[in-house]
Amino acid sequence: MYKKDFPVLNKGITYLDSGASSLKPSIVMEAMNDYYNNYGVNVHRGVYEISHIATEMYEAARERVAGFINADTEEVVFTRGASSSLNIVASSYGLANVNEGDEIILSELEHHSHLLPWQNVAKVKKAKLVYIPLTKEGRITVDNFKSVLSDKTKVVALTYVSNVMGYVSPLDEIINIAHQNEIVVSVDAAQAAPHKKIDVKKLDCDFLSFSAHKMCGPTGVGVLYGKKELLNSMDPIEFGGDMNDDVGLYDATFKDAPYKFETGTMPIAEVIGFKTAVEYLESIGMDEIQRHEKTLRDYAVEKMLKIDGVKVYNKDSETGILAFNIENVHPHDAASVFDKNGVCLRAGHHCAQPLVNWLGEVATLRASFYIYNTKEDVDKFIESVIEARDFFGQF
Repeated sequence: MYKKDFPVLNKGITYLDSGASSLKPSIVMEAMNDYYNNYGVNVHRGVYEISHIATEMYEAARERVAGFINADTEEVVFTRGASSSLNIVASSYGLANVNEGDEIILSELEHHSHLLPWQNVAKVKKAKLVYIPLTKEGRITVDNFKSVLSDKTKVVALTYVSNVMGYVSPLDEIINIAHQNEIVVSVDAAQAAPHKKIDVKKLDCDFLSFSAHKMCGPTGVGVLYGKKELLNSMDPIEFGGDMNDDVGLYDATFKDAPYKFETGTMPIAEVIGFKTAVEYLESIGMDEIQRHEKTLRDYAVEKMLKIDGVKVYNKDSETGILAFNIENVHPHDAASVFDKNGVCLRAGHHCAQPLVNWLGEVATLRASFYIYNTKEDVDKFIESVIEARDFFGQF
């Protein structure tokens, strides 16, 4: 139904790698081109009309994104992506508040972009990383979270949706327990924001990070949500133009959030395109997106389980992510068959090596479904699974 909105699909490909980066509808590019063709100037600086209009467009995007997650506008910081957002939390809040002997709770489900910044904090501050034991299916549970919680826990940093398993973490209860113990929670929502409705006030997370490029928006822009009192208490980690109030030869003062975290010339066209992407998703409805993905994924799993020599790692995932391998076939070899057939999916460790190691594999294949996929795409995918198995395997 939505394929016509995505020009790349005119190439005849079956795109099943939205977990890495979604395709972009025409209207997103049109919004960016409108900025470049009719304005193309910097924001927050010029006193002339087109700069004022560009600034209004940029700030309108902030307001729309804030509404998308039910945040206040001053709680939305634009960054270059979820990785940048997660690094700000660790490098600003983490380095300032984590001390020697403190504990940071993570999980083996974490993307490297969430894991590595906290590894750095732990090394610099001589803190300890503590991991929530996963169930045999690879899930986080509240009971297992409680089992590693201690009076030394300072930060909880967890994924909302695993980028490999597609499981939704039970964050509501975990955050409630963390806050009862005065613990700050950072959420990686890169795989959640494109697929499910998020209400940061209801969730009550302290920080939440996500990227535009996984939700029909441009590359190079993301969001850091932070509670305003936390953001205003934090120091910037990058310094330069437009983030300061007053600058002397030996000292400076900085603006309040979000502006103190947005130094230099921001990705203005991308932010404007991001607003259009959010409007596009909202016009479809996040519940409808989630339902559509789940329908396709369940259809695919039903067919996969009937194929000898295929191992599915997340049969009961709530989202559109399907992690699997073909027995006796390296994922990169299998991917070559998919590519030959015009089926685009991911092969590797998906920037989540600890989880792939936990699965006992060196790599996996991952198909991820989104709004522009159809049952015909699933059928083509299944045909390629069987072809790869028969070509490389022992069946």
